[in-house]
Amino acid sequence: MTVPVVIGGFAESEVRSVLEEACRRIGVDPVGAEMLRGHTNAVFRLSGAGVVAKIARAGTPVADVQRTVRLVRWLSSQDFPTVELLPVEQPVLIGEHAVTFWRYLPQPDLPVPAALLAGPLRTLHRLSPPPFDVRPLDTVGAIRRSLAAITVLPPADLSFLKQRLVRLESDLAEVRYALRPGLLQGDPQHRNALHHGESAVLCDWDTACFGPPELDCVTVEIHCRRFGYGQDHYERFADLYGFDVTAWSGYEVLRDLRELRMITTNAKRAAAGTSTLAEVVSRIDGLRRNHHGRRWNIL
Repeated sequence: MTVPVVIGGFAESEVRSVLEEACRRIGVDPVGAEMLRGHTNAVFRLSGAGVVAKIARAGTPVADVQRTVRLVRWLSSQDFPTVELLPVEQPVLIGEHAVTFWRYLPQPDLPVPAALLAGPLRTLHRLSPPPFDVRPLDTVGAIRRSLAAITVLPPADLSFLKQRLVRLESDLAEVRYALRPGLLQGDPQHRNALHHGESAVLCDWDTACFGPPELDCVTVEIHCRRFGYGQDHYERFADLYGFDVTAWSGYEVLRDLRELRMITTNAKRAAAGTSTLAEVVSRIDGLRRNHHGRRWNIL
């Protein structure tokens, strides 16, 4: 059976028409649009305009995108190092899809090293709260919702993940945090930051929330360990941030919880016969075997 191409949660035949209409609305030329990412959302570079367009995946509540726009505009007003939104009314709504437009920053071939994430994250975590509500961290709830939406995993794997969540939720109640709660990026990693001169700016604020900074720190550590960047990448990050999450008593609980969320988020989007499903099954096998060093493939 041929698996249909899906970009950012909707069919390839649809994504171009959404992009073209959104560009028309704000007066940007979509000719020559190049797709940069297409797994979670559809992200396009419009090289002639110096703009990046991001089309939220199907089913994304418009309120979520509006919340992201509000937060990024506030961060920019605080001179925080974030990629900037275009100064137009956003998001642009095309049918069920919310589209946002961002300044394009030319990038070298190398990803942003973890060390360059340390300064922006430390600053973010110490900012005074913005003058509007920021949703609280809810990792357990997000995992539970993903588990309820999974349709392609064997029953044994799904049961294993559910039991793991029950155990981790119980363990989480005993965790004592070392850092003061603050504003979190939610998914800080090499691919959610952009080179900007000799430093970096953060991007992709869809999972921003308020909670313990240890969660952002453990996410950086997981990406260094799981995706081949190496221990040196993480150690340089920890030195510059000023906190080594792996030496903290709650590390294993947050590590396992964050990895479970990464697996279940991808599992709910996976279709039978795809490389995404194969990767999810491989990750679950690694959890069963306690292979914390097993390399993961980027999805």
